[in-house]
Amino acid sequence: MWLTKSSVGRKLIMSISGLFLILFLTFHMSMNLVAIISDEAYNGVCAFLGSNWYAVAGTAVLAAGVFVHFAFAIMLTLQNRRARGEQRYAVTENQPKVEWASQNMFVLGAIVILGLAVHLSHFWAHMMLPELVGSEELLLSDGVKTYAATDGAGLISYTFKNPVNVVIYVLWLCALWFHLTHGMWSAMQTLGANNNTWMPRWKMISNIFATVVCFGFIAVVIYGAIA
Repeated sequence: MWLTKSSVGRKLIMSISGLFLILFLTFHMSMNLVAIISDEAYNGVCAFLGSNWYAVAGTAVLAAGVFVHFAFAIMLTLQNRRARGEQRYAVTENQPKVEWASQNMFVLGAIVILGLAVHLSHFWAHMMLPELVGSEELLLSDGVKTYAATDGAGLISYTFKNPVNVVIYVLWLCALWFHLTHGMWSAMQTLGANNNTWMPRWKMISNIFATVVCFGFIAVVIYGAIA
């Protein structure tokens, strides 16, 4: 099948899966910002999602999207390495017109995946997973207060009271910012929006979008640390 065997097809799948993940990031960031406004409202959102079938289905689709995106990133990286052959070992000057993020997209993506694993261990493993396996009674405690699986706002506070977690998340979100600033406009370019009029606009939109999303997440991290 040309979608999986050709370079163009693989880039197309990368672009579509990447844009899908961008839509999820927008929703997830917007949902998390509710925690800053009201603990009760945020816990209400978490309760609405919980381990209901649509939340579980959405999680499965998201996991598939991440897997597809990263798997095809590996394929394209290996393909590019094979195409360059011994030239990749040659010492060359950095081209001034090539963005740093463009040259390091795979590394940035790997950092984002590792950060996602940490995020899942902090939140998904203590919220949806206990509900799925019927262990909602398992509580986290900081020695002063206990936090149930249904207390999403409390879990944010519990997680980010640890300064190590704050540093990890900020570094993770910085890597995500660089990945998004290049990835978003690159995806649009692959899908055909690559004329001289729209490419500068897409690059500007990508920078604005990445900044809004990443600062939105960082705001929640900081709020959890000081709340």
